[in-house]
Amino acid sequence: MDLKSALEECSMALNLFLNNKFSEALDLLRPWSKDSMYHALGYSTILVMQAAMTFEQQDIQMGISTMKEALQTCQRFRKRSTVVESLSNLVSKQSVDQLSEEEMHAEICYAECLLQKAALTFVQDENMINFIKGGLKIRTSYQIYKECHQVLQMTQGNKSKNETYYQFEGGVKLGIGAFNLMLSLLPGRILRLLEFIGFSGNRELGLCQLREGASGSSLRAILCTFTLLVYHTYVSLILGTGEANLEEADSLLEPYLQKFPNGSIMLFYAARIDILKGNFEKAQLRFQECIAAQQEWKQIHHLCYWELMWCYTYQQNWLQAYRYADLLSKENRWSKAMYVFQKAAILCMLPEDDLKRTGEDIVSLFRQVDGLKQRIAGKSIPTEKFAVRKARRYASSQPVKLILPALEMMYVWNGFAIVGKRADLTENLLVTIEKEETALQNETNHNEYYTDDVCMLQLLKGLCLKHLGRLMQAELCFSKVIQSEKQVKYDSYLVPFTLYELGLLYKQQDEREKAIRYIETAKNNYKEYSMESRLHFRIHAALDSLKVSPASTP
Repeated sequence: MDLKSALEECSMALNLFLNNKFSEALDLLRPWSKDSMYHALGYSTILVMQAAMTFEQQDIQMGISTMKEALQTCQRFRKRSTVVESLSNLVSKQSVDQLSEEEMHAEICYAECLLQKAALTFVQDENMINFIKGGLKIRTSYQIYKECHQVLQMTQGNKSKNETYYQFEGGVKLGIGAFNLMLSLLPGRILRLLEFIGFSGNRELGLCQLREGASGSSLRAILCTFTLLVYHTYVSLILGTGEANLEEADSLLEPYLQKFPNGSIMLFYAARIDILKGNFEKAQLRFQECIAAQQEWKQIHHLCYWELMWCYTYQQNWLQAYRYADLLSKENRWSKAMYVFQKAAILCMLPEDDLKRTGEDIVSLFRQVDGLKQRIAGKSIPTEKFAVRKARRYASSQPVKLILPALEMMYVWNGFAIVGKRADLTENLLVTIEKEETALQNETNHNEYYTDDVCMLQLLKGLCLKHLGRLMQAELCFSKVIQSEKQVKYDSYLVPFTLYELGLLYKQQDEREKAIRYIETAKNNYKEYSMESRLHFRIHAALDSLKVSPASTP
């Protein structure tokens, strides 16, 4: 099968995939997956996606072994270079002219397979050796992309550009774009840790390459689009300052929604964009459509349940939120500890009568959390660690109840930035928080968690006030937390996170120097607290938006 036919057939498989015909797409790719690099890449990519969604060990094994085969297939088409050549690896005009079209494509497919295999290796096993192996693969992949990018620049002037050349170009843009975007998110200390010497992430270059790739007509256009969508709808919220570019997300998704009106992946993103706009009611309908659109990949349903759970949380519709948390804790494998904690946290918000009707026992749910935590690449997951720590209050024979745990978790996932788009719902949350604040003040004997609870409520209250435009009051709430620093016993994360929020508040009021000072304090003066790396990602994004060159900080 020649390159042109392979690309055409893979394009058909991609359309099947986007129309929810997942197994048909695999059936189309399987027969040629040992003989054509594009079939090999397509086939293994779908299996890797499946593994990432199910988290089942056998799917992960399957993904890794098909990726190995795909790498072997691509390797057969790569240019055999002598040892000396591959060491110098300098792409010269002469060596480029000698590369056949097929060899150019083999490089890019090889790099793409390598990257995905590395990602799966991280998830599959806990030992450090695999982690290092994965890191080396990523490095090799990055080198290949850089070389392909040089090849692209050298051949830019050639007259003989055909369809397959544009496919190669799409592959390079996807790789260079995704790498630059990914690396630009990493705080300096993590980059140093990963020892990605010679790696520098340039966010603008990354976004630009992905936009160019997305607007092309190559097979990888949709992958460029998805990468940008994940960035705008998730990454910029969870690891950024919460300012998402929804106009761009909308315009990227629109043509695909028209072409695949029932495609569950399109419907999912459309609903997610609705959430970020604050249109929760519309999003809920869209998620239901997405669930109804296909039954083959249940994991897409689980993504919808997660989003629906938050949608109802923002609206304080606790019974519905509980329904989806319950479904997740029963059906999904990603993070059992998180789901059970979330379920218990939501139940804490229910009135006594409603709670009785669910037949659930909050204390025993919180006590299960610790036993459910897992490790990825030898490390426990920060949000799970946080849940385990919070749930400890229920471990003793005299449990100390958590205060508004569902709202605290909402903050962890940057949910206040989302619900803040809706003044009505933010007001309702403020009422809930102030009610709890009064109840806490009226307690006669304070337990050991008293200051922590008071501070946590002040942080959440400050966030609501900020989104309602009551900035002076928000500043007061944040300041109270910082003044209580010495009294905080357990939730040491509260102070650095509050300093960061105060910094963002000053940024909003154009007090740039003050903003930088507070955010830098959060960055440099605190260690060993919950979700530290998540805050460092957000700090990196905030300082980046204030255009501080990170080099100036120690």
